[in-house]
Amino acid sequence: MISQLSPINPVKPEPRRLILASTSVYRRELLMRLKLPFACVAPGVEETPGADESPLAVATRLAREKAAAVARQYDALVIGADQVLECDGKALGKPGDRDGARRQLLSLSGRSVRFHSAVCVLDARSNQPAEGVTAIDVRFRALTLQTIERYLDLEPAFDCVGSAKAEGLGIALLASVTSTDPTALIGLPLILLVDLLRAHDYPIFDTPVLP
Repeated sequence: MISQLSPINPVKPEPRRLILASTSVYRRELLMRLKLPFACVAPGVEETPGADESPLAVATRLAREKAAAVARQYDALVIGADQVLECDGKALGKPGDRDGARRQLLSLSGRSVRFHSAVCVLDARSNQPAEGVTAIDVRFRALTLQTIERYLDLEPAFDCVGSAKAEGLGIALLASVTSTDPTALIGLPLILLVDLLRAHDYPIFDTPVLP
């Protein structure tokens, strides 16, 4: 008599720990949309552009450096991200204060610019990165000083590249936004990120869902 064996149900391995190398509330809120379990760790990376470094190169390098800084501390898949605004071939970053925001918005009034939103997903075990950049072309409305001052009263976007907080009142400063990813302007292009996580065989739909 041949005994009947029950089929073996293979146990799925636990997905790698996921860390966002950022303390940005904007990036954290975007990543939460994917309903993946993750932690946030400050990368502690200096964000000064190098001499003669293009805005695209700055964004790519900083995303990679942020991921690498955290990957040296944790066994995880680490997401590094950076965004740089390019205007006349030069990089613009976060204004830092009201004077900086005012100067940025006056210089951007009526202009067409490009944002480079870079992402790097780094496996701390193999040190293998998967990375990419999403471009966002933005045209600003013609802005009066009165409009700028009122905007900054209502939306002090001193920690936003270009001083226009697109997920808030800053969208009213913009005449058009063109990109392959509607989340890219806020600082973490999720379409690109999903591709990079899949490149590391990270299961997007088979992980525990966040409440």
